[in-house]
Amino acid sequence: MVPSHPPAPAPAPASPRVRPTPESPTPAPPTSPHGSDGATWPPPARVIERVVAAALAEDAPSGDLTGSVLIPADATARADVVAREPGVCAGLAVFREAMVQTDPALEVLPLVADGDRFAAGATLATVAGNARAVLAAERVALNLLQRLSGIATATRAHVDAAAGTGARIADTRKTTPGLRALERYAVRCGGGFNHRDSLSDAVMAKDNHLALLGTGSGLTASLRAARARLGHTVHFEVEIDRLDQLEAVVAAGVDTVMLDNFGLEDLAEGVRRVGGRCLVEASGNVRPETVAAIAATGVDVISSGALTHGVRALDLGLDFRADGSAP
Repeated sequence: MVPSHPPAPAPAPASPRVRPTPESPTPAPPTSPHGSDGATWPPPARVIERVVAAALAEDAPSGDLTGSVLIPADATARADVVAREPGVCAGLAVFREAMVQTDPALEVLPLVADGDRFAAGATLATVAGNARAVLAAERVALNLLQRLSGIATATRAHVDAAAGTGARIADTRKTTPGLRALERYAVRCGGGFNHRDSLSDAVMAKDNHLALLGTGSGLTASLRAARARLGHTVHFEVEIDRLDQLEAVVAAGVDTVMLDNFGLEDLAEGVRRVGGRCLVEASGNVRPETVAAIAATGVDVISSGALTHGVRALDLGLDFRADGSAP
């Protein structure tokens, strides 16, 4: 899943070296049918069901009072999910789940696929059935579809900016509590890749870890000792924020070094000093307008927490047809 390098010289690891992806993204299935650089395999159905059930229970703990007093129980409706702005779709299965959990008889017809780009004014899906049910599910269904499509759209902007450079765009663990699986799926829909899924999946030593481990040869020794305790398939990444930390970290035989908040000149110098001994990841000040310059320094991976924690929900609406008719 990551750009290949010559095997690292591994100064002292106690076990054979294997190089999974940075912050250990899961190995990718085949390329997405939507042209994504990443894989868009969906989150497990049970995860979607759990998230949607919790959201519906929060939004209508005792039912939809407005719908029950205004709309006849046997009224039916048809509605279209319409894009108010261009973007990349993600979350159609989540939208459908919100509808059918509310009323299993509702019919949802997607008109695009997750990972597809769409223009403003495009119809992404239609829903038909009991009017009260559609109204009750509307907000939860749209909230999730808008957020996930916003993430996919933002990711695609970064991926497009890095096109042709060889650098990958990756997310981080800065996700909404309870929504990580869905948000990371949206990143994949936008062509990006996922970092480690949780604290249990890989070793990643950050600034606060290093503050407790010392510097120079003492830091190298500590990292080597930690490496020796790991299984041979476990990925080991270390984050640094100064060039003078680099050699002590790379000498320990780590798989990836993250250069956090480095300027462009220091990023290029860091890549030169690493010399292919491990993967190099850049993080900090990552925006679509800065991605190409960051990638040009030769880094392998560009990670951004803003893909999930700072994203704006895409403007999508559910437009009811006045006569309830089919298109």
